[in-house]
Amino acid sequence: MLRGPVASRWARAAWLALTAEFAVRRFLAGPATVTEAVRMLITSVLIPPVAVAQRLRGEWTYRAAHRDPPLAVLLDRDDTLIVDHPYLNDPDGVRPVTGAADALERLRERGLLLAVVSNQSGVAKGLISPSELAAVNARVNALLGPFDSWQVCVHDAGDGCGCRKPEPGMVRAAAEALGVEPSRCVLVGDTGGDVQAALAADADAVLVPTERTLPQEVSHAHACARVAPTLQAAVTLILKDAR
Repeated sequence: MLRGPVASRWARAAWLALTAEFAVRRFLAGPATVTEAVRMLITSVLIPPVAVAQRLRGEWTYRAAHRDPPLAVLLDRDDTLIVDHPYLNDPDGVRPVTGAADALERLRERGLLLAVVSNQSGVAKGLISPSELAAVNARVNALLGPFDSWQVCVHDAGDGCGCRKPEPGMVRAAAEALGVEPSRCVLVGDTGGDVQAALAADADAVLVPTERTLPQEVSHAHACARVAPTLQAAVTLILKDAR
């Protein structure tokens, strides 16, 4: 690796070569006069730093700009809407997370569409029957609904489906069922798979970590999406975007 003065000399040589090549191409495209040659040389030196400065100015000016306001919120089920009991197959075990009902009501009051997107591999594993899954989801709907769409993947991790998060299939299916573009959706979940599925579908994401969320998943969400301490806080972020 080049270091110190040697690297500096190579960098200057590369800059001079590129600037000369830029100036020559511009000169050959116009009138071949001495005045034009001087003008092309001076402006070819100035254009790159001015262009970079303009780009940085634009990035700074619009650093807080958002995409189009969200029209729909997609929510993971377990540990986001209800307390997670692994492979829950009994509707009597459904317990909403603290503040879930109020958070969802705030979204509904603002006219946002709501959908659930949930991995349920217990069906593929034979630990939950389809009827048991339907009963649990019906109980969630009774306590926290109604939801405008339910998207559930019953495949296992090794099945190679396109719907199981972190694949984007359920996000796209929910957006289609709701009649909105994925880019106008926000997915709220507790794992990196939720965030990855949203981003892969061109949707936004808010991670609400639990004690089981991996540190690297939180770091990734901070870099590529957003993180909120609770579902209520996630809703507050979303409603700011929806203004």
